[in-house]
Amino acid sequence: MCPSRAAAEAPARRRVAVVGGGPAGLMAAEVLRAAGADVDLFEAKGSVGRKFLIAGKGGLNLTHSDPPALFAGRYGARAGEVGGWLSAFDADALRAWARGLGVETFVGSSGRVFPSDLKAAPLLRGWVRGLRTQGVAFHVQHRWCGWDADGALRFETPDGARSVEADATVLALGGGSWPQLGSDGAWQAVLRAAGVDLAPLRPSNCGFDVAWSPHFSARHAGAPLKPLVLHWLDLDGTPRALQGEAVVSAHGVEGSLVYAASATLRELIARDGHAVVHLDLSPGRDEARLQQDLARPRGKRSIGEHLRRTTGIAGARVGLLREVLGADRMHDMAALAATAKRLPLLLRAPRPLEEAISTAGGVRLEAVDGALMLEARPGTFVAGEMLDWEAPTGGYLLTACFASGLVAARGALQWLGMQAATPAG
Repeated sequence: MCPSRAAAEAPARRRVAVVGGGPAGLMAAEVLRAAGADVDLFEAKGSVGRKFLIAGKGGLNLTHSDPPALFAGRYGARAGEVGGWLSAFDADALRAWARGLGVETFVGSSGRVFPSDLKAAPLLRGWVRGLRTQGVAFHVQHRWCGWDADGALRFETPDGARSVEADATVLALGGGSWPQLGSDGAWQAVLRAAGVDLAPLRPSNCGFDVAWSPHFSARHAGAPLKPLVLHWLDLDGTPRALQGEAVVSAHGVEGSLVYAASATLRELIARDGHAVVHLDLSPGRDEARLQQDLARPRGKRSIGEHLRRTTGIAGARVGLLREVLGADRMHDMAALAATAKRLPLLLRAPRPLEEAISTAGGVRLEAVDGALMLEARPGTFVAGEMLDWEAPTGGYLLTACFASGLVAARGALQWLGMQAATPAG
């Protein structure tokens, strides 16, 4: 019996493999499935979204309320490319997508956008539950290790090696930070062998090493530094300054204020072998006012107590002054005031990649086309932190991961001759 004309003309079902269960991979899976593709999502760990959950531990910073031009500018040298992704899925689209999952968001005082309950877990659970209902097949404990001789994807699983054929593939394997959560950068060797041009993975949004004295490190590690203004020079010598908060670590300094300048500081260290920053420990007072306040009679009070009572400088900030000036010069009020306004710190190295919040480097954007397909491997698309871009914390990282996942998925659909559903999600 001959098949019906309708059956004969029915388009072939397309199977797409998404490798990596972070935000970029999950967004790619959603877009692909909405367009009618059969989607298999593979994750090396026992569950998806582990780094996403850690990112939301202190309150999930989902995106930012910056206007579009300013938002795109946060991506530095890659602002043009990432801005193109954001034109397809920006901060407003991300908030609308979250609302579609029943998660309302709000804009905090800093302009950052958070879920109303500040949590990542409810959003992730609802998202994954919806993807399963829509027909996305999840395969955990599947570690990707390249392609076999016939072009099938190869995975290591608890049950042994497995080969999977797919009509297109989206790779969203993360960078190299927080390897215990799955993004260990092991894919670099596979892609390099396939002829893909890679930039070395480097720490981004990271802390830096400072040669503290043992006494200072033992006494103040973990102590906050606030209020604080960080002064540094860009690579071209342009002065920069930013107010915020930092934290003393056993090895040096970290925290949101340091992370904001980390890309430049990392490159300065790579160029010069070190970077020098200056800390203003008393942003609300100029040097003359500090000298005047410190000139008040001290009586029998210690210099630390005198600083606290007259200037509000206390705790680890006093420790920093003593670390730089030494015990004797702590009694020189002019030197104390000058150093409090411009305390120098010599940064020796960024902290290791595995400690960083995010990653710079990866697949160079010149190695992919506008749809994020690998030039060296047609039919394979790349999304998220695998790509060579970086951004400061503040919601910019997550937004670009979501957006790149959408762009890569649409690229895969176009490659397969399929039409993307609109709007995504």
